[in-house]
Amino acid sequence: MRPDILNPLFAEISALKGVGAALAKPLERLGLAKVVDVAFHLPTGFIDRLPREELDQADVGRTIAITLTPVEYRMGGSSRAPARVNAVDAKGNYVTLVFFGGNSGWARKLLPLNEARWVSGRLDQYGQELQIVRPEVVALADVEPGSGREAVYPLSEGMTSKRLAALAAQAIERAPELPEWIEPSLKAKHGWPDWRVALAGIHADPADTRARDRLAYDEVFANQLALMLVRGAARGKKGRALAGDGPLRDRLQLPYSLTAAQSRTIGEIEGDMAQSRPMLRLLQGDVGSGKTLVAAMALLIAVEAGAQGALLAPTEILARQHFVTLQRLFSGLGVNVAILTGRDKGRVREATLMGLADGSIDILIGTHAIFQQGVDYHDLGLVVVDEQHRFGVAERMMLQAKAKVAPHLLVMTATPIPRTLQLATHGEMDVSQLDEMPPGRMPIETSVISEDRLAEVVDGLARHLSNGGQAYWVCPLVEESEKTDLAAAEARAAALYARFGDRVGLVHGRMKGPEKDAVMARFSAGELGVLVATTVIEVGVDVPNATLIVIEAADRFGLAQLHQLRGRVGRGGGRSVCVLLRGGTLSETARARLALMRETNDGFRIAEEDLRLRGAGEMLGTRQSGEQMFRLAPPEKFAELIGAANADARLLVDRDGGLEGARGQAARVALYLFERDAAVGLLRAG
Repeated sequence: MRPDILNPLFAEISALKGVGAALAKPLERLGLAKVVDVAFHLPTGFIDRLPREELDQADVGRTIAITLTPVEYRMGGSSRAPARVNAVDAKGNYVTLVFFGGNSGWARKLLPLNEARWVSGRLDQYGQELQIVRPEVVALADVEPGSGREAVYPLSEGMTSKRLAALAAQAIERAPELPEWIEPSLKAKHGWPDWRVALAGIHADPADTRARDRLAYDEVFANQLALMLVRGAARGKKGRALAGDGPLRDRLQLPYSLTAAQSRTIGEIEGDMAQSRPMLRLLQGDVGSGKTLVAAMALLIAVEAGAQGALLAPTEILARQHFVTLQRLFSGLGVNVAILTGRDKGRVREATLMGLADGSIDILIGTHAIFQQGVDYHDLGLVVVDEQHRFGVAERMMLQAKAKVAPHLLVMTATPIPRTLQLATHGEMDVSQLDEMPPGRMPIETSVISEDRLAEVVDGLARHLSNGGQAYWVCPLVEESEKTDLAAAEARAAALYARFGDRVGLVHGRMKGPEKDAVMARFSAGELGVLVATTVIEVGVDVPNATLIVIEAADRFGLAQLHQLRGRVGRGGGRSVCVLLRGGTLSETARARLALMRETNDGFRIAEEDLRLRGAGEMLGTRQSGEQMFRLAPPEKFAELIGAANADARLLVDRDGGLEGARGQAARVALYLFERDAAVGLLRAG
């Protein structure tokens, strides 16, 4: 339960003076719902208004603050014309104050003739005339000390920095003095202020680096402590050892040898499962590195030990691909593999549920259906989660709860996580990496082509189809809108349909699962030559004959996403091509991304570069069950802070008595303050 001392900060934002219906939408757009959200909505910089006694042409381009006296109105002849007010400084130098929107009445009210006002804004020159456009005007009696510097906040339409600063001041007023959770010597080493002093300091002076670093550190520390506690709780759960004796694995007829990375990872998993404490392991592997085979070996270990295994996939079509793959791989071993999806009904579903409950089914593969109410396992010992980022923590908890004792857990991802972020996102897990490709897998040839040459690319697609090949054509998500997503994909599909007829299929995010799976199945069966898609194919089935992918407006995608999409081709082992269509004018970041895609197929290197180009803040900017985005830790400081935060959290747990000691009580407050308390509760499933 949240400590009472934090209640003023976790009140609804409407508790702040001045927050009414007019501000509700702008605040909602900024994601500010509680008082604490305003307190943690930090300024990104500041405007320094240079105090001046008189106007000077040398200040053109600078923001100044000066006392001026209006002497003449020059209002436009139409309602749309700008309103202009001539004013003079103490020495009689002229400047024109310009207001757009044609609101002459407002300008007259703001600047009555012959009455001095404090005016600030950017001084510009228009011809021979000095002017300030959209100036800020304050009566001299209302000018506050320190008005020369103003914090600049991230804004939305209808919100100003001045208004946000006023709300932040109220939020800070409600912020209590909190006990110190940072290890004293670490705090002294960096010269960090107390928490409340830091919070007030950063809003008063956005350039206060010690205050900013202190708050950033606090958030990273809370993250690390939460993950460490989860890891400890998971390790403390009563589990059981699953020591497979090897007969099933020994009888496997593999047409290829395992890579060194696969052998190493299988050994790590086998060692974990032989322990009575539950395994909690993340398996990272680039597209095509052989994660499915590693998962199959883990499942066989569970079956050899007399337990059942479950494999959770994000889509039905991917679940069915895993089902076919494992059935083929385990042929002749006497291992009963079954599948359960939302589409299975009636007698088929009942037979599966019966086999699962009586233990005759050894391995169950499926989607969300495998952990729903009414699905009971005889003896679930291992849970494997494929494409783990597609599932919330609560879903993994529901599946693990099907076991009599805590099962072993293996989660897999084909999206390599930069080493810097592993502590932040999966600090509670052991990590295995498949960092090499099976022999014979050819790198995907990648080219970057201007969208001006679209017709040439379509001609190349025609040649590819005439030679019996298949291709993906990926359309961009132009905006964060399903409508634009759909419109872009439909427009491209229509254009390609005009050229290639019914050999063109379309999938997008607004299609229902079965409808989408049906199109994907037709493409997989070779009935379609071109699949036009949005990023919904980022994770999908293997189509060995699809050896070409065209990614439209590639400069709008992140590196990791481009790499995931590119991985859709090259599954057949032969030559594959990825064409990245780019816009005309590229930012330096987009240029760097596309150059790296052309240069390498190494997903781990791409992940590290993506972190460098985008920063940890953006890469960690999603909220899922049990996850919180980092609001206070600036990307450029993230890598520097996480090592110290991890060490400090470990010191608290190992030396200072965890949450029960004196510092631990303060750290408990920090967990609630940074909303990692929910993560501790939810992440107990991993």
